[in-house]
Amino acid sequence: MADSPDHLDQSVREISNLHALHYRRATPIERHLDGAITKLSHPALLVSLTIGVIGWIGVNLALALAGGHPIDPPPFPWLQGVASMASAYLAALILTTQSREDGLTRHRDQLTLELAILAERKSAKIIQLLEELRRDNPGVLDRVDDVADAMARPADACAVLSAIEEVHRLVIEEKGKGAAAPSALANRPLETGE
Repeated sequence: MADSPDHLDQSVREISNLHALHYRRATPIERHLDGAITKLSHPALLVSLTIGVIGWIGVNLALALAGGHPIDPPPFPWLQGVASMASAYLAALILTTQSREDGLTRHRDQLTLELAILAERKSAKIIQLLEELRRDNPGVLDRVDDVADAMARPADACAVLSAIEEVHRLVIEEKGKGAAAPSALANRPLETGE
């Protein structure tokens, strides 16, 4: 990339590598299904289907009005059968490709979570080191900073999850009582562990 910082280029390459790895792990059938979904999701298909259905109905109605024998007389059972079968295949195709894409989403979510936990621990370590530097530097007034001490401890992911679940439970309870806003949650501190 032109005129972009190295760390940005590296991030883009890593994301690209994640997608490439996901694509390489796909079976040939999965790749063909992905290609089919890409082609089927084009707006031209919708226009073509609409023209085809209108043409099918028009031809059969014209034959019936002309006194001939329509291929698929109203209520067009063959058209309904083809549409039902196409819908079933399309649904199966979408579900199959969506399932594979969900795998990529799960990997991204896991990576995001791991990086967030790592970043939080790094931040806690930086704060811890800064506090040690402040205490060791004779030129800086030594004082107790409870907020910095609390921030210097890495959060316990399980405790944070429990707190989030508790907040959600309280919100649901208060909504059930008809409360407009969860007042009990307004100033509730988030508990973190070592």
